[in-house]
Amino acid sequence: MPASGDLFDPSLIVFAALAVFVIWKLRSVLGMRVDRDTPPPPTRFGPRGPAPAAVAAAPGVAPIAEAPSRPSGAERWEGVAEKGVASAWTGLDAVAASDPNFDGKSFVGGARRAYELIVTAFAKGDRETLKPLLAQDVFDGFSAEIARREQQGESMETAVVAVDSATVDAARAIAGRNEVTVRFVVRLMSVRRDQAGETIDGGQTRKVVERWTFARDAKASDPNWKLVATQTED
Repeated sequence: MPASGDLFDPSLIVFAALAVFVIWKLRSVLGMRVDRDTPPPPTRFGPRGPAPAAVAAAPGVAPIAEAPSRPSGAERWEGVAEKGVASAWTGLDAVAASDPNFDGKSFVGGARRAYELIVTAFAKGDRETLKPLLAQDVFDGFSAEIARREQQGESMETAVVAVDSATVDAARAIAGRNEVTVRFVVRLMSVRRDQAGETIDGGQTRKVVERWTFARDAKASDPNWKLVATQTED
């Protein structure tokens, strides 16, 4: 037991050194504590500067971009109307001016589909399909021919073998109404049979050239065009 006047104990030095070593070891393994309320300093690579100009858009959100300008002049109706057909090119310009949403290539594609649908529906006598696709007077003419076949007990089968070409032949915008005439060169297989099922005519593939005129009110909410006239070339 040490004397009462001796207040220094050498073992304290050993314990103090051991405590310092343990604390240093823990800090080197766990790292410094960061309070939750204090955000960590930002990590940067390279010098600090303004944000990049191009930023990836969020999923499902398209980046805002300037709309591409439409072709003009000779390029505008390339593949839509034959070159040199002034009535078609100037007419299409007038149609596009009255209806900014008009797209020539989309129109011709829709006209090709309408041709096949109308020809097939007419052969089948499908008035329900024809009704929304035709102007009233054209529908009346088609319906009258269907009625005649029905009265005679005749049937008709028509298949569009191929649409070799479909080009705008004429176009005009007049009094808020747009009209576009498409010249179709097609190959058809058509057979007309009597009540007994005997072939009256047809049965062979033949080339047909027709001009169909479609019309639409430029301000109408209905985007569909209707067939208003047909003409067959000899």
